[in-house]
Amino acid sequence: QIYDLESGKLIYSRGYGSLFQEWQTTAEAKNIQRSFYEVATFPFPKNDVRFVLKKYMKDGSLKKIYETVIDPEDYFIRIEHAINTEYKRISGKKDHHRAVDLVFVAEGYTEEEMDKFHNDVRRLTDILFGYAPYKDYTDRINIWAVDAISEESGTDIPGEGIYRKTVLNSSFYTFDLGRYLTTFDIKSVRDYAAVVPYDNIIVLINSERYGGGGMYNYYSGTTSDHHLTPQVFTHEFGHGFAGLADEYYTSNVAYEEFYPLDVEPWEANITTLVDFESKWKDMIEDGTPIPTPPEAIYADKVGLFEGGGYSAKGIYRPQINCRMKSNEAEGYCKVCEKTIRDMIEFYIK
Repeated sequence: QIYDLESGKLIYSRGYGSLFQEWQTTAEAKNIQRSFYEVATFPFPKNDVRFVLKKYMKDGSLKKIYETVIDPEDYFIRIEHAINTEYKRISGKKDHHRAVDLVFVAEGYTEEEMDKFHNDVRRLTDILFGYAPYKDYTDRINIWAVDAISEESGTDIPGEGIYRKTVLNSSFYTFDLGRYLTTFDIKSVRDYAAVVPYDNIIVLINSERYGGGGMYNYYSGTTSDHHLTPQVFTHEFGHGFAGLADEYYTSNVAYEEFYPLDVEPWEANITTLVDFESKWKDMIEDGTPIPTPPEAIYADKVGLFEGGGYSAKGIYRPQINCRMKSNEAEGYCKVCEKTIRDMIEFYIK
C-alpha cells in the first residue's frame, strides 16, 4: 500500500503472492530459516509517500510487517534504464492504459532459439484466446515477448542431475516436488519484464517436460513443448492473473495445512463456509442441494462440491470440474470465469 505522506490518503494498493509465502507452509520451514528476494512495484510517486507492506496471517487477518517513508527526490534512488534486449509485440494494438498487457519472458532459450520463442508465444497466445473469457477480450489484451537470452538451452532438473546456465535460474523440483517448476530469482524476472509495459508476467521455459507454477501478481510459469502445455499454461495463468486457488486435493503437494478450516480463504473459487456469502452462493440455482453431490445431473451446475485447496474435506469448490482442478476439464468453471472476467474489466477501465 502507498499512502500520500501529507494527507494520509491511500493512493495505490496491490496484492500479490510469493514463493516465500508458499515455503512457509512446507515441512522444511519448521526446521530452518531461509531468505528470499522480494520485489514490490508501484507507480513512481510525485511527492513523499509512506510504503506499507502487509501480510495475510494464518487467522486471515492482515498484519503490517514493514513500512518506510519514500522521498522521490532521494539521491539513493537509482533511475535505471530497462535491460537492453529485443522484444516483440505479438498481439494487440490497444493503448496500455486501457488494456491488459501480458509479457512472456524467455527462459532457457539461447540466442539461436529466439525464433522458436516467438513462435511458442504465438502458439500460447492462440491457446489463451481459445478459452472463455479471454476470447471475448482479444482486442483489449496486448501480448509482448521479451528476448531474455540464456547461455544454455532448457532448465534445471535436480532430480536427474541436470543443471543449465539460464538467465532466470528456473528449476524443477521446487520444494522437492518434481513437477513444480519455478524461479526464486524474481528480481531478474521483473528486470526483464520491465522492458515493456506489463500487468502480468508469464515465464516461458524452453522444455518438453511437464511442469509449471504460478502465484498471484508474481508470475506464471509453464514449459513450452509438453503435450499438456495448453492445460498447464491456462491453469497456472489462473493463479498468476486472477488469484485463483488450486481446486485439486488428490495430488502430492509440498504444503501442510495450507488453508485453515476456520478461516475463509481469500481466493474466489474455494470456501471453508466461514464466509460463503462473500463467494459464489448467489450463483447457485434454487433447488441445488448444499453441499452438492458430485453426480452427473450437476455436472454443469454451480454448487458446493466438497474437496479443494489440497484438502478432501472441509474445503469446497464451485463445480464438479474446472481447469483449476484438473487437466481433463474443458475450461474454467463459471465462478473462475467470472473472476477472470472481473479482473480483465478492472484493468481495461
